[in-house]
Order: sequence, then structure tokens, then C-alpha cells
Amino acid sequence: MDLDSAERIEFRVEQSFRYSYDAPVTSLAQRLVVVPRRRHGDLYRRTHRLEVLGAEHVRRSRVDAAGNTVVRVSAAWVERAVEFRLTATLDRVVGDGPPILPPDASADPRFRRPTRLTTADQAIRELADRCAGGDSEEMAERACMLTHAALTYEYGVTNVSTTAAEALAAGRGVCQDFAHVMLAACRALGIASRYVSGHLVGQGGTHAWVEVLVPRSGAVVALAFDPCHGRRAGNGYLTVALGRDYAEVAPTSGTYVGAPGGNLTGSRKVTVANLM
Repeated sequence: MDLDSAERIEFRVEQSFRYSYDAPVTSLAQRLVVVPRRRHGDLYRRTHRLEVLGAEHVRRSRVDAAGNTVVRVSAAWVERAVEFRLTATLDRVVGDGPPILPPDASADPRFRRPTRLTTADQAIRELADRCAGGDSEEMAERACMLTHAALTYEYGVTNVSTTAAEALAAGRGVCQDFAHVMLAACRALGIASRYVSGHLVGQGGTHAWVEVLVPRSGAVVALAFDPCHGRRAGNGYLTVALGRDYAEVAPTSGTYVGAPGGNLTGSRKVTVANLM
């Protein structure tokens, strides 16, 4: 399918996370950031349903300061397993443009300052120096390509606590690590940038990429780059949440009281329901 030449695309997202335990657990507190944003540029959330299976529970949902839907689930008792199951339909109306932000958005310190995961070391500063020159968009383009060249995709060699500096030193990682390295380089260059959690059509798991905030015609536009694939993000990219780094928008995280050894399994399916 030629998604990038389409005028309108309807997507269906089916995603689940299942935690299973060797013995009953108590005081489960789960945080979910899996519901796509109501609107992000030309991408609209039309419907969604989030089910919690396997335990009596209390659910609270809110939209945070970044516009992400954050769902918190608490359960006093889980016998053996609990599952979180999302179904959503999204509509991309090509031509509605990239996200437009207020003129002062590119000065937002949240997206200009490094985080623990995106602090630049000497190697990242040297990578950033190779990107310097031109406007923010040109420098971000180079940061995307140089990050892509500096890392090899390899699953299982990093984890959610791996920093950008550690990933670059190892030269290996997953999409999260590519995004963190590019974010660290952009922020070292003084470019406001944010971590994107979402989906890529044709890829098995959730995906991560980067948006840079670029002043343009009296406003700020959010331009999306995928350093894992070394390209701009196109119509097959579905944004779920935005943050300073992975830690702010992890799809699922939480705690429980009980014996260690819980097991997490997940599934994800993104289909194109209609293409015009």
C-alpha cells in the first residue's frame, strides 16, 4: 500500500498487555499510556475502548499537560493474571498538516533540557557538532541520519534504563535508544525536541521516534523524524503520546505486592481499514 500518496487513511489498532503471576498478588497499581491522542496534526482518534480483564479494579483517566491520555488502574487482588486490551480507530486526513504549536513552544525548557536518559556525554556532543550549521530543521535532519548510521538495531542488548550515552557507546539498541540519542544531540544543539511513542504500520511492536519543534511563519511546527529508519516519519506513523523521553510515556508500568517473577506478554496489530 502506498500510504504516503493517500488523501485519507483509516487505521484500526488492537493492542494488549497481559501480566501473569506465579501466585496471587495484591495492591496492583498500573499506569497505561496506550490510548492515542485525540488529535495530533492530521491524525484523529475516532473511537477507542480500553478493557481490563482478570481483576476487580478501579480506573481513573486524565489528560496530562502534554495532551496524553494517562489511565491508572488499581486492583486490591489479582488471582493469576490481569490483561489490558485496547481497540482504537484512527483517521489520517492528509493535508491537515503537521501539529501547529504556539510561537513560544520552541522555547519550552521541558524539551530543550536533557533528562537522565538524554544527557549528552563527549561522544554525543561530538555527534552534535557534526550536525551544526543551517537552521533547526537542517540540523535535525543531519542528527537523524547520523544517529541512524551510529547505531545498529539489536533487540535485547539495552533496557528501559539505558541512557543515550550508553547506547551510543555500545553502538546497538532498539528504537527507543535511537530516539534518545537523537534527542540528546538535538538538545545539545539547542533544538527543542520530544520523544514520540506510537505505532508504525508493518512493524510488530510499538515504535518510537522524535519530533523537533521548528519556528515557521509566526508559529511552531512539530516535524517528525525516525532515526531508527533514517527518514522522516510518514503516513504510516501513528502517534500515541509525547514526552521528554521514554520514561514519561512508557506504554505500561506499575507496581504490585507479592512474590517476584511476574511475566509480561503483549500483542499488537495495526491494520489499514480504509484507504482513499
